[in-house]
Amino acid sequence: MLRLIPSNLLIVLLIIFAFNSIIYIFGKRILPTVLNIGEIKIKSEAVKIMNEESVNVYSENFKYDDIIDIEKDADGNITMIRADTVKQNYLVSQVVLQCNEKLSELEDLGVKVPVGYLTNNIMFYNMGPKITVKMQQVGNIVTSYESIFESAGINQTRHKIYLNLNLTMRIVVPFNSRDVEVSCQIPVSDTIIVGKIPDTAINTSGNNKN
Repeated sequence: MLRLIPSNLLIVLLIIFAFNSIIYIFGKRILPTVLNIGEIKIKSEAVKIMNEESVNVYSENFKYDDIIDIEKDADGNITMIRADTVKQNYLVSQVVLQCNEKLSELEDLGVKVPVGYLTNNIMFYNMGPKITVKMQQVGNIVTSYESIFESAGINQTRHKIYLNLNLTMRIVVPFNSRDVEVSCQIPVSDTIIVGKIPDTAINTSGNNKN
């Protein structure tokens, strides 16, 4: 004879089954979507911070003539372009310090993703409970300068200087995490130099790890 399962045991089994189903759906469907959305939001916030802090530091402290030394011969021809790496590195260090401070604040706050955002329907984006996506900075910010020389007319050269910032962020949600690379390029200077740039003896870029 078949024995009927006691009602209490049946309820417990149903609860266990429902709980496991929720955990499975949450882990396989919801969390990956939250990670993807969190990655977009965290990258956006991190790039915003790096841009703002770089602009603040360089707009107040960068002067082309103080950083770049242009040497000419008796005829006015450019013979050497050199950068003051000490001043360059000082400015970079200020950027990194400011970025680290702002990123640490972002770590404490994280970003909140409404469950409605997972529906991909604009009508429900801000509806439902919010899942907090945390972030952690992994390692140091890597910086480098990039110089580009372009012809700007007869006997004129356009000199562009960029600051490249790269860092790794770890996105953390319940039961899961993901490392993402965040990069941005900041225009530092755009200057017209009168005189032909020599093909050699140019030293205006550098790499730093801070």
